[in-house]
Amino acid sequence: MNLIIFIFCVLYFILAFRRLDWAVMLLIIALPSYLIRSSIFGIPFTLLEAMILISFGTWFLRHTKFKEFIKGKYGWKDLKKSREKRTRYPFGVELILLLIISYIAVAVSGFSESALGIWKAYFFEPALFFILVLNVFGNRDAKKSPQPPFAKGGNKILWSLAISALAVSLFAIYQKFTGAFIFNEFWAAEETRRVTSFFGYPNAVGLYLAPIVMVLFGWLVGKLRITNYELRINFKLLFVSLSIVLSLLSIYFAKSEGALIGVAAGLVVFGLLAGKKARWATVGIVIFATASIMAFTPAREYAVNKILLRDLSGQIRKAQWVETWEMLKDGNIITGSGLTNYKNAIKPYHQEGIFVRDYNDPDWHKKTVFNEEFRNKVWQPTEIYLYPHNIFLNFLVELGIAGMFLFIWIIVKYFVIGMKLITNYELRITNNKFLIIGLICAMVVMVVHGLVDVPYFKNDLAVMFWVLIAMMSLINLKLKDDFRK
Repeated sequence: MNLIIFIFCVLYFILAFRRLDWAVMLLIIALPSYLIRSSIFGIPFTLLEAMILISFGTWFLRHTKFKEFIKGKYGWKDLKKSREKRTRYPFGVELILLLIISYIAVAVSGFSESALGIWKAYFFEPALFFILVLNVFGNRDAKKSPQPPFAKGGNKILWSLAISALAVSLFAIYQKFTGAFIFNEFWAAEETRRVTSFFGYPNAVGLYLAPIVMVLFGWLVGKLRITNYELRINFKLLFVSLSIVLSLLSIYFAKSEGALIGVAAGLVVFGLLAGKKARWATVGIVIFATASIMAFTPAREYAVNKILLRDLSGQIRKAQWVETWEMLKDGNIITGSGLTNYKNAIKPYHQEGIFVRDYNDPDWHKKTVFNEEFRNKVWQPTEIYLYPHNIFLNFLVELGIAGMFLFIWIIVKYFVIGMKLITNYELRITNNKFLIIGLICAMVVMVVHGLVDVPYFKNDLAVMFWVLIAMMSLINLKLKDDFRK
């Protein structure tokens, strides 16, 4: 296995050396490759990490002034003059602060190997990839190009996401109809089947595909608005449409309710931002759907139970959040528990289980107190998870209060930039307006789904988050021609 990984890395280096843009595209397509793990000199790494380091190293050595600097032909004064001619990296300050804060969280964890590994995979390497995407796909002559901003390099990112989503979805759908390669017996059983695709658990399918669906949807709507319906273009549109449809089916077959709710929220936001007619249509659909749900008792009860977290998973989440908050209040609110230290920190506060409440039974409490048989029936053991399963609590326990507020700031800044861009006149006459709305809605999906899950603290999801930030930054930079020397 190590030999195969070594050969792949050599071939990937050759590709990066000859066509760095293709290498980065392959990396985006292969985001789930973090599942392929190995080690070198006792240091564990994933195939995804290897690809990031190879592609970034190739770019840094070949496309910067590093060689001239080493040879003494390019000094500090030249570096200073060059920096003065160019705009700072978007989110550059935030990225530096995140690296610093996350490294402090490693210190809080005692510089354990696991904490250093997580810092490398979830913060340092995604930061490198963010820089790489901006430089590889940045069009320095955006004003001279007859194509709209983001048309060249940006399309390569979008096609990569579409191919990746299609590959993940095809495997998931194959699992749905065959039950093959689902290694949990309960999920594999036909009556309780939940697909996992390449991942280890069903919700990972929704976490990965849902944001991509919204980005591709925005791209597709923009293309439909400007396309001349040539046969060649239609094949491309069909491919993107197929990726979207199969991704949604895969999320449904994974029974990832959080992802489906996130996509629904994203579509509502998309409709509200897409234009006046779409806004009124969206409002009408939301009113009609709400009235229909309220009028149909089973649907109303289902919706109320989900919104108020009254179902089993919701009650487990609420119990976990209470335990997490108790741990944070006990001297950990500033620093958090430290990177990867949540499981150890929460142990003294963890309850072995909960009594699952039936909100439709007025005598539930009495039965639980006085009926031992009933009490045993509604008892649900609970495990200690890696994270609190809430996007804000996740960052609070891992990085402390500064890390949580910085993460909120990054998301807010992303939304502000997106809202400013979609009001720009140049973007109204191109497909970029809808693409930007799709990017906004992809982040909406991550936040909404993240209220009950972990949409960042995973190798592929951390890189995905910064891919979204990079795409929004690229459009902003290209529009202003900020990347020109």
